[in-house]
Amino acid sequence: INEAEMAAAGGEPSAQSGPDDLFNHFYTEVKQIEKRDSVLTSKQQIDRLLRPGSSYFNLNPFEVLQIDPEATDEELKKRFRALSILVHPDKNQDDPDRAQLAFEAVDKAYKNLLEPEQKKRAVDVIQAGREYVEHNMKEKKKQLKKDGKPQFVEEDDPEMFRQAVYKQTMKLFAELEIKRKEREAKDMHERKRAREEEIETAEKAKREREWQKNFEETRDGRVDSWRSFQAGKGKAKKEKKPRSFLKPPKVKMEQRE
Repeated sequence: INEAEMAAAGGEPSAQSGPDDLFNHFYTEVKQIEKRDSVLTSKQQIDRLLRPGSSYFNLNPFEVLQIDPEATDEELKKRFRALSILVHPDKNQDDPDRAQLAFEAVDKAYKNLLEPEQKKRAVDVIQAGREYVEHNMKEKKKQLKKDGKPQFVEEDDPEMFRQAVYKQTMKLFAELEIKRKEREAKDMHERKRAREEEIETAEKAKREREWQKNFEETRDGRVDSWRSFQAGKGKAKKEKKPRSFLKPPKVKMEQRE
């Protein structure tokens, strides 16, 4: 997905960089952030949450809160409180606008994980990413065995495996978001079209009612005009003189002789 991969590039792609290089770069960055999580300052957390490509990184609520999908509700609550305090605008009055955006990202992630359906969806996406990587590993090993080569792939390394899962998970979250936006745009178009048809139907009905009303209001006048016209024709017939025919002159008998 090009849009997601470009988002993952964080605004720093080079002409030679491929999608994997870009993902590797940001995966490393995220892991470095996680390692120093306990000492992250408010500014560092805001920068993390608003870094280039964050619109896609932040689709994963567990990544936003930097918490494991298997964390308990109590752990989730504690993590939200700690992170929301760090990025709250009141605590970052030197940069309130960015702090507000970061706080909204944290708040949205927390609320999503409070909803059982939303949390299950996020967990399912992460699980799908893991299963995809595991399937690819099996396929790679099958090919290596077929080629008579050692059946070792880079994902056998735990760190490389986590990196591969991270990359695939982010792609899946991004794909779902793109599809959601497409559906939203389609639904908006359908609602707009339906509304236009509704308005056109209402206007047509209004025009028909106005025509019918005008027809009824002018009916008496039309009837009177017709009656007057008919009356005028009858009077003209009565006043019409009978037609006279020219009679031939009588012929006297002597003239005939």
